[in-house]
Amino acid sequence: MVKLNPDEEMVKTVREGLKMTGGYCPCRRERTEDFKCMCREFKEQIADPDFEGFCHCMLYYKEKD
Repeated sequence: MVKLNPDEEMVKTVREGLKMTGGYCPCRRERTEDFKCMCREFKEQIADPDFEGFCHCMLYYKEKD
């Protein structure tokens, strides 16, 4: 299950960054499709049933299946 970070301030900050970057991860310098939120890295991580943790920018959290 993927959900937003429970830290509302973190969610607010990251969402503001996403607005400023046109939807690209605000934590990354490159603006490529790989870094468009939800980024390729996190999509690959959540495909792994054993993965549990936050995405790179801490917006999303994936619980183990």
